[in-house]
Amino acid sequence: MDLLQAIKERHSVRKYIDRPIEAEKVAAIKQFIDECNRESGLHLQLVTEEPLAFSTGLFSYGKFTGVKNYIALVAPKQGDYREAIGYQGEKIVLFMQTLGLSTCWVGLTFKNIKDAYVLNPGEELKFVIACGYGEDGGVQHPQKKPITHYYSDKRGTGEPLPDWFMRGMEAALLAPTAVNQQKFLFTLLPNGRVEAKAKFDFIGYSHYDLGIVKYHFEVAAGKENFTWA
Repeated sequence: MDLLQAIKERHSVRKYIDRPIEAEKVAAIKQFIDECNRESGLHLQLVTEEPLAFSTGLFSYGKFTGVKNYIALVAPKQGDYREAIGYQGEKIVLFMQTLGLSTCWVGLTFKNIKDAYVLNPGEELKFVIACGYGEDGGVQHPQKKPITHYYSDKRGTGEPLPDWFMRGMEAALLAPTAVNQQKFLFTLLPNGRVEAKAKFDFIGYSHYDLGIVKYHFEVAAGKENFTWA
């Protein structure tokens, strides 16, 4: 499975079966995460066979079952790493999709098991991404608005939008966003430049979402076809 196929097949999954992730896949994921951390300055980590974060009893949240594996999204407290967390986290999500694993971004409905991951001085846990073998492949959320709502063309030429731009937009709309809010706008500028901005949202997640949708756009549009403004 390549990344374009992974984008199309990835859906948020909240129910997982009791099947450990194979050792060779764990090793591949950890190596991939190390590369993401070197690129971004984040401290993302894979946690395996840890059932307490989504356990039953006091910390049971109903929607998630069988979760024993997750990505701990750890970042420095100082500085704005919101977009980087979304971008790198979604890189890992799509990589795991190519390995046949399911995932789901999780903001609040988990218990912070502090000894399950490493937290260096000046760092904090932002989110987790549940992962493993899902009971099913999940379903795609319906698109709330037409694709034209999510982009603008400021080239001033009147020419048709490039195919690569539309491929990127279609992939961006398949990206997971908090409560499926899709609070973003892409703008095509002269000379093959693209600007992507997060819109205001009341829950404060749109800048994380922006990193997620920008990675989807890059994969489908092709980084060789444009530059970020």
